[in-house]
Amino acid sequence: MSAVSSRLPVFPWDKLEPYKATAAAHPDGIVDLSVGTPVDPVPAVVRNALIDAADSPGYPTVWGTPALRDALTSWCERRLGARDVAHTHVLPVVGSKELVAWLPTQLGLGAGDRVAYPRLAYPTYEVGARLCGAEPVEYDDPTELDPAGLKLLWLNSPSNPTGRVLSREELARIVRWAREHHVLVASDECYLELGWEAEPVSVLHPAVCGGSFEGLISVHSLSKRSNLAGYRAAFLAGDAEVLGELLRIRKHGGMMTAAPVQAAVVAALGDDVHVQEQRARYAARRTALRAALEAHGFRIEHSEASLYLWATRDEPCWQTVAHLAELGILVAPGDFYGPAGERFVRVALTATDERVAAAVKRLGQ
Repeated sequence: MSAVSSRLPVFPWDKLEPYKATAAAHPDGIVDLSVGTPVDPVPAVVRNALIDAADSPGYPTVWGTPALRDALTSWCERRLGARDVAHTHVLPVVGSKELVAWLPTQLGLGAGDRVAYPRLAYPTYEVGARLCGAEPVEYDDPTELDPAGLKLLWLNSPSNPTGRVLSREELARIVRWAREHHVLVASDECYLELGWEAEPVSVLHPAVCGGSFEGLISVHSLSKRSNLAGYRAAFLAGDAEVLGELLRIRKHGGMMTAAPVQAAVVAALGDDVHVQEQRARYAARRTALRAALEAHGFRIEHSEASLYLWATRDEPCWQTVAHLAELGILVAPGDFYGPAGERFVRVALTATDERVAAAVKRLGQ
């Protein structure tokens, strides 16, 4: 076994393959609600911007064009309610997963340092800690952690996988604690524009951060809100000193967002119409799937935001996965996100209207 593979967890999605085969054998085909990958079209305004910028023979810059930085700062002020956002407070990145996986390394963390993340969480937080040799630490309430050696604290609201949303008061309490103990907060806010029964708030909102970005990074993605998962379009906002250091490191590493993608991001962040249209699609699918799952005997917990329903039949998650696979429906087992999810499954809203209707029909039979 290589040194790298020995320090990383097993890639979880490989374990789902036999259940995927079972679901695919259904006479009406598979309904894949496991991976949260967008299936709806890229908005025309974004595609047109990409095409118009296709003749980009030169190298792009790591920091992005001034137009891109203007788009990022304007969006943060308009959508997050952040104040006085300057170009030094934003940084484009090549997809948010790359950032999550490599942020601890780029921050210079290593042996003796600790990286904390929620007990139920996106697995890449742990991967990022392990890649740099830091100690991964799970938490229920981060303010109850021992701060000794703790260098990076991941927040995720709305949560993947549970859809839980942290209130302004909760976030402000965590930020105060982190600042008191000199812990950098990285807030993964990729689902912030997909609140259903709660209004997600950024750590950069003045009610949370007190008007200062010190010790705070927020992570944003256009994969879900604009169907740009294939574009690898994401960005950071927050502490200018931290982002400045990351910019220097990423220049050395050649971590550049492609020039046509930069132009596409400018168009995407400047247009709210397509976001509302996509929200409406997801809201309709969520309503239909939730009702069908509950009628089938499931209980839905949290799920007040994001692209998932966190569902349980009060049985081991793999038993639930097998049951649904027999119906031709593939979902993600909850233990992919930590042992605390061992009796839940994550049901994604990212399937076409036709496939969601097929799932609803099968659950009702």
